Amino acid sequence: MDRFFAMQVFTKVVEAGSFARAAERLGISTSVTSRQIADLETHLQSRLLNRTTRKLSLTESGQAFYERALQVLADLDEAEQAAAQNVALPRGTIKLNAALAFGILHLAPVLDDYLARYPEVSIDVTLTDRVVDLVEEGYDLALRISELRNPSLVARKIGTTHAVVCAAPDYLKRHGVPRRPGELERHNCLLYSYAQVMNDWAFRDAEGGELTVRVSGNLRANNGNLLREAALRGVGVIREPSFQVDDDLRAGRLVPLLEDYVVRELPMYAVYASRKHVSAKVRSFVDFLAGHFAQRRDWVRIPPGGGKSGKEKRA
Repeated sequence: MDRFFAMQVFTKVVEAGSFARAAERLGISTSVTSRQIADLETHLQSRLLNRTTRKLSLTESGQAFYERALQVLADLDEAEQAAAQNVALPRGTIKLNAALAFGILHLAPVLDDYLARYPEVSIDVTLTDRVVDLVEEGYDLALRISELRNPSLVARKIGTTHAVVCAAPDYLKRHGVPRRPGELERHNCLLYSYAQVMNDWAFRDAEGGELTVRVSGNLRANNGNLLREAALRGVGVIREPSFQVDDDLRAGRLVPLLEDYVVRELPMYAVYASRKHVSAKVRSFVDFLAGHFAQRRDWVRIPPGGGKSGKEKRA
């Protein structure tokens, strides 16, 4: 059995919705089409399609195999182009993961512009604040806003933002304005569950001295949007990335605190699993992201004294 041909037949059957229409598009007989699918299922020892008299539908195994088959066929097509022309055009599907708030607030315009430039690429986006396993969960690329701790991953820095400690005017009117980091111990601090160290908020002063404050509060969540909404309602103090609260700070809905101290620089990375073969679609998308977000200077804070706000670390 020619597995690549069987994959082509299988994907065409799924897209066409019938063996006959797929056979017509491929220029082969319906019987050959049916035999290719049967041989593929025998080889995989798994049923890929549910067949009824009216329609075909994918099984759970079939859905997973269909997504991977599309990827394999796109990579093969790209490799053939590269061999024939020494250049590969971006095409196929990019399976992308990004943080929820960042994706909603800032990713949509980038996707729109990229897809307009590369019409043969499609993007399948999953937004979650959980750190996903790129290999196990089948992602081509993830956008991460934190220091990296997995040396097996390849990463390219695409921008920088920083953390902001802030609260609503109503909260500060009732509880007072903290002037030094240590005063946060007396405040209701809203905590982000996925932070590397949830309760310890680190600061650096104008002279470069570092200190860590153990904070606490009556609300924690695994999503920054929820914490931002709670802060807007006067529940407590938050520490969130500047890209998430800049509009609120400009409008006065939130007030920045402890501006004489640097809270934390947050590097933004495009992360993928292997350096051996980076497809044209991933390479072009990472280049596009880097060009777009490098222009966002409003996310980068000039620290007290005008010095550098921290060093990039790779782990």
